Amino acid sequence: MNKQELIAAIAEESGLTKVDAKRALDGFIEATTKSLKKGDRVALVGFGSFSVSKRAARKGRNPQTGKEIKIAAKKVVKFKPGAELSKTVK
Repeated sequence: MNKQELIAAIAEESGLTKVDAKRALDGFIEATTKSLKKGDRVALVGFGSFSVSKRAARKGRNPQTGKEIKIAAKKVVKFKPGAELSKTVK
């Protein structure tokens, strides 16, 4: 499902117009992004939670040359599905 299909599904399920559904989805994405950028956790009960985790620096290998390279430390976004979502998907 791509973004346009998601907007159409939200509009159909909620009775909103596609324009309003797009605004709602864009608002959700913007608010979630800002919260994660600050390092906060975003939890949606029954659906799941988004959080930021630190990944340590490590050594890797260039697959073309086999030469060892350094991979810098960085922050990554993690999603942990909620119990209801996990149960529904099974």
